[in-house]
This record gives sequence, structure tokens and C-alpha cells, in this order.
Amino acid sequence: MSVLIRGATAVDGEGETRADVYCEDGKIKAVGENLEAPGEAEVIDGGGCYVMPGGIDPHTHMQLPFMGTVASEDFYTGTAAAMAGGTTMIIDFVIPNPQQPLMDAYRQWRDWANKACSDYTFHVAVTWWDESVHEDMGTLTRDHGVNSFKHFMAYKNAIMCDDETLVNSFTRARELGAICTVHAENGELVFRLQQEIYEKGITGPEGHPLSRPPEVEGEAANRAIRIAEVLGVPLYLVHTSCIDALEALTRARLEGQRVYGEVLAQHLVIDDSVYRNPDWDKAAHYVMSPPFRPKEHQAALWRGLQAGMLQTTATDHCCFCTPQKRAGINDFRQIPNGTSGVQDRMAVLWHHGVRSGRLTPAEFVKVTSTNAAQIFNIYPRKGSLKVGADADLVVWDPEATRTISKDEHRQNIDFNIYEGMTVTGNPAYTLSHGKVTYRRGELEAEQGAGVYVNRPCFATYYDSQLTRNRLAEPTRVERQMAAE
Repeated sequence: MSVLIRGATAVDGEGETRADVYCEDGKIKAVGENLEAPGEAEVIDGGGCYVMPGGIDPHTHMQLPFMGTVASEDFYTGTAAAMAGGTTMIIDFVIPNPQQPLMDAYRQWRDWANKACSDYTFHVAVTWWDESVHEDMGTLTRDHGVNSFKHFMAYKNAIMCDDETLVNSFTRARELGAICTVHAENGELVFRLQQEIYEKGITGPEGHPLSRPPEVEGEAANRAIRIAEVLGVPLYLVHTSCIDALEALTRARLEGQRVYGEVLAQHLVIDDSVYRNPDWDKAAHYVMSPPFRPKEHQAALWRGLQAGMLQTTATDHCCFCTPQKRAGINDFRQIPNGTSGVQDRMAVLWHHGVRSGRLTPAEFVKVTSTNAAQIFNIYPRKGSLKVGADADLVVWDPEATRTISKDEHRQNIDFNIYEGMTVTGNPAYTLSHGKVTYRRGELEAEQGAGVYVNRPCFATYYDSQLTRNRLAEPTRVERQMAAE
């Protein structure tokens, strides 16, 4: 099967140029002007459009068992919705229960993901520690293409990591050449604040942001960064939502530390006023962690994205329908945490980023695709228009307008956090492995067509880089110790 995208402007993380793109056998075979294709090739008219690498969402939770229920979006419905929005790959999370072997959880998630219609891969969470976890981390990196491990610093009495677990896991990740990712919120503080706020009679969704102020995220982000600094392991902060965490990340990067930051599209455009909606159901649908912040945090996050301090954009897509959210009708602490967005991320970022002048088209590709591919070591197979790359592409119509609504979205949830937002710039076609999966409003995605993507570790690079850095120049911590 072959496809020729003709007449579009090709844009990747390096820039844009007038070029046709020819795909065959699931790969990009040629990029250039005035390409010819065999007679049997499907020709897509890209006039007036961009052709770019398909989006990579590095943070989703399909079919997640959480807070006494299970997310309404499974790997088929979720990846199909992603295709409709121009995203052609997700990185989901394997989250073991406390004391559950990592390999058992990994096999369960792989089984659930067999129905995916887009390519996928997994971060694996470390939720507890003993020698078996140490061994399973090695098995996952060696035999299953996992190069990133997740650590929740929140959710006390459930999946929260204490500092001992963080140190053990970070150390093991360094040995393996893997990258550590963290959900940065001080779980002890959140637990205390939740109790205090509830006891004061604040039981509705408005209590959620009060129990998770920016300071609890900033403290945890800084703590994770400093642990990673001492141990010499690369770190990736998921869903950076506030000035406090961004400042910790920026400081570390300016000191030369290998720290990456992710921001959710929704944290860039939605503020905390949503929790004060008198309609309980609507307010509850915005309960996620970290919560939405006051408007000044949005402005700072945009600046961080523009300046390159935040490298990736994601959704933390984790859907719970209204009846599920109502589990917390009398207690905000029981509202399942999660919002949607996998279909809308790219359009929202194009409209509010590119059309506003905050981002160029090439920068848009970087923060929606290329940077994630590079950080998690699947570039240039993904996130590029290079010959030989997987033909995961989106033909982007910069003038197509859509009003986002739960009544027309493909996501398996009865609410949309962007309800009523009109966005200009939407996919005209989405291709996975050179096959059209979305065509001007019609979904053609095939259940089970997705491929699991192995991600090699960076062991040789990080081990040698750490050694060179130690020999060439002492770290900030070592300088302080010497001074004392």
C-alpha cells in the first residue's frame, strides 16, 4: 500500500519547506518536490495544508483502575479518538498495585492494549520496593523496551512513593540507563490539607484545588530534582502546572542538570474558576491532579514552553463519566481524578499557540511530537519526516474550524473540558504506518492495528556522561561539601 501527499508544506522540528511526501510499506520513502508515485498509490491533495509527523501524547491513562472505578476510555476508543485529533502514538502507564510484581502489571496492560489502533508504549510505575522490583526493572529494560519509570509523590496510602523508594528506584534507573518520571506533589501535605479542608465543611469540588496549592507541587518538584541531581539520573516532570514547579525546573536546567518538563494542554488554557461552577457535575469534571491554577500560572507556563524549559505537551487523558465522578458527591476527596483531551490537544495548541504567535509551526511539531520522541529514544522512527521513519503523519488544515463539544467528540466520556471552545486548525487526514485512519471527519481506524514500540535505554551515554562530568568538574553538591 502506498500514499502520496502532494502539494502540502512539509514541517518538522527543524523547519518547513514545500515538499511532497511519499509513503510505502508503512514507511516514508521520499520527501521532495514534484514526486511521482506508482499508479496504484492513493494521492492526497495537501494544497493549503501542512504535512507533519503525527502527534505523540507522552501521558495517557487508558482503562486505568483508579479510586474504586475504571477509566471509561479503553485502548481502542482512546487511540481512535487520538487519531481523530492528529495523534498517532501514545505513551501510557503501567501502574502496579502496592506489592504487585511489576511484570504482572506489565503483562496485564499489554493485554488490555492489544485493541489499540495506534502505536503505543509504556512508562512503568514503581509503587513499592523490594529486590523483586529491582529485578523486574532490569527485565523490563532488557527484554521489553521500557526505558522510563514513573514515581507518584502523591496519593498517600495508595501508590505514593516515599523518599526511600525514590532513592532506590532512581539508583536502579541510573544503572539501567533509564529515565525517571515523577508526579510531583507532596503527598503528606495534600493528605493533611484534604483533612483540614473537609473538616471545615468544604466538601465540593472547590475543595480540590485548596488541598493541592502550587507550593505542594513546587516542593515535590524541587525534591525530586535534587534527588536526581545527587544520584546523577535524568528526570522528567509530568504535568508541570504552576510557577513554583517551573521555577525549580528552570533553575535545574540552567545549572546544567538533565531535567525535562511536560505541560498539559489544558493547564495552558483553563484556570481554577472552573471549580467554582455552581453546577456540581460540571465542576467535578475538572477534578484532576495537579488541579487547574489561577491565570498567572498559565502565562508562566506558556513562557516556559516558548523558552524551551518545558519540552513536551500531553493530556494526562484519564476519563471518568458523570456517574463515576458522583462517587464524591459529598466528599471532594472521593471524586475520581482525571479529565479528557487526547482528541483535542493538538487543535487547542495550534489555535492558542501557533495562531496567537506564541509558537511557530516547527515549534508546534517539536512540543507535540519530536521532543517526546527524542526524550524517550524513539526518534527518528517517530516524530520526524525523515526517509525511513514510520509513516505516522497528519495533514493539517490550518484554516479548518471546529467547535469542541461532547456531542461530537470521539472520546468515550459524557463531558468535554473544552466545551464550546472554537479552534481553527484541525487535522484533515491522519495516517498510521502509511494507512489513512482519519479522513476529513470520518474515522477509519482499525481496532488492534497498533504496534507496541520498544524504547532502548541510554545506558552507555548516561553512564559515560556521568563519569565524564564527575571527572571534569565537581557537581554543585560536591562543591558545597568541599567548601564545608
